[in-house]
Amino acid sequence: MTGPDGPHRAPGSDGGDFRPAGGGSDLAREEEERAVEQALALVGGTTLRPGRGRDIPGTPGTPGTPRASGASGGDLSSGPSGSPGNDRRGSSGPTGNGPDQSASTDSASTDSAPVGGFPAGNGPSAGGPSGGARATAQASGSDQRPRPGRSSSEAPAPNAEPATPKAPPLSWDRARAVATRAGRTGPPATIRLPLDRALGHVLAEPLGALTDLPSFDTSAMDGWAVAGPGPWAYEAGAGLLAGRGPDTPLPDGTAVRIATGARVPPDTTAVIRSEHAHPDEAKGLLHARRSVVTGQDIRPRGQECRSGEQLVPAGTVVTPAVLGLAAAAGYDALPAVPRPRVDILVLGDELLAAGLPHDGLIRDALGPMLGPWLRALGAEVAGPVRLGDDAGALRDALASSDADLIVTTGGTASGPVDHVHPVLDALGAELLVDGVAVRPGHPMLLARLPAPGQMRGQAEGPPEGPYLVGLPGNPLAAVSGLLTLAEPLLAGVAGRPAQDAYRALVHAEVHGHPHDTRLVPVVHRAGRAGGRDHVAPLRYNGPAMLRGIAAADGLAVVPPGGVRSGTEVEILDLPWAPATPWTEGCFT
Repeated sequence: MTGPDGPHRAPGSDGGDFRPAGGGSDLAREEEERAVEQALALVGGTTLRPGRGRDIPGTPGTPGTPRASGASGGDLSSGPSGSPGNDRRGSSGPTGNGPDQSASTDSASTDSAPVGGFPAGNGPSAGGPSGGARATAQASGSDQRPRPGRSSSEAPAPNAEPATPKAPPLSWDRARAVATRAGRTGPPATIRLPLDRALGHVLAEPLGALTDLPSFDTSAMDGWAVAGPGPWAYEAGAGLLAGRGPDTPLPDGTAVRIATGARVPPDTTAVIRSEHAHPDEAKGLLHARRSVVTGQDIRPRGQECRSGEQLVPAGTVVTPAVLGLAAAAGYDALPAVPRPRVDILVLGDELLAAGLPHDGLIRDALGPMLGPWLRALGAEVAGPVRLGDDAGALRDALASSDADLIVTTGGTASGPVDHVHPVLDALGAELLVDGVAVRPGHPMLLARLPAPGQMRGQAEGPPEGPYLVGLPGNPLAAVSGLLTLAEPLLAGVAGRPAQDAYRALVHAEVHGHPHDTRLVPVVHRAGRAGGRDHVAPLRYNGPAMLRGIAAADGLAVVPPGGVRSGTEVEILDLPWAPATPWTEGCFT
């Protein structure tokens, strides 16, 4: 097949070199490179590069500049500081990823595959150098990526430096650290919420006492307030009730009935409980059945706190008990951090929202699971939106979202309908994490979208739009992405303090991946006969399985190579983990 400006490789070709004939002059080399770029515009994919635009097949966009990539098509450049936020990789890297890795190579099978869900050659600007082409060093024999100070059409120098080596995926620890830092890039916003709306939010400021607690001396028991030594004269009557009663001193040698919580009269020596007192009605005298100690059963002013004293620190989750304490301390509203707002976009034409799987279609397990899971992490979550495999719909949804975080499911690899990377590229997103050395879930990603006014073709500036966590489509792999990227990110945005990691013994040998961390569902078990509490791994831990995680109360972080029985491993608790160990054994 020959295009209008040079030879092109047709879909289904053998994927070999396809160089136009030409001499050794600079003009010939320029024409050769242009022809290669135009050919690849018909058959290549698109790759993500922070801050650079590229058309997505089937969607409007601003043309970018063709460039070379590694075998997987990932951008291989890194920032000047080598920061983890700029690490880039393709879908398979030199990390020994196992067979569940979706490898992508620039062979005939990938180059001739439809791009973005459209047949090769049907993308916008396919015949010219402005199309979203992916050129490869294998095809052209040289690095086609434009270098600083040289236009994209200028021929490279004969001794040009080799392409930047492909960056490996981030380690699991490093990826979580990047997500944590991303969530804490700025001070949390502060709103004031009335007490009846503050439950579940995070305190933006320390909660200080607005008054002494208690604010006056009160009776801790129903009984008698007495002054001086007994017996004490008293008068019949209702006595002092909570919230009532004159603020007059109690004369020495007298007693008065008092209810729990009532203000103790000045000069009161002690409160005698009703069961420890004997009123002699005939003589009008009160006798104590036990010795009386000065100050007994009186809650003195300021016993719990003094005005201005810090009650709970900033970052505390507002529980029912915190609400009660705040009310007692005089608060009508609390300074809180707004809950992070999350949009969920479910991708995949093969997903069913109801009924039994059939004819190659499967039920959507992530849509029903992600909303409650994210709410348990303190987020305010909209209902899941099912987009199918539609690049245009995905782009529109991302560009129009006003959420703090967008969570997508599936589409993070490099298959023919995996649109997440090219759509992010077209919107000018910044990739912070592009793949993690963890199983399951290694194709997960974390990106930052630009603010609406900084979308492609508009004003330049640092990205300030929502974050995006791209989860793999397999259910347990998606859970891995939630705990690796979404949970620490949301904790930072919500102003929650980082949770202290803890370790537990694992009873059983747990096989590991040769190079990657594994996250394995576990249950807590109580120690027997004086033995230590421990965790036990669950059998159903494949990337597409939910049976294990449904029975789990945590995930064990298994280092590369695995662990022996009796080894301590880090545990990631689930947000609803029970306080007591599970005892059911049918899942183990």
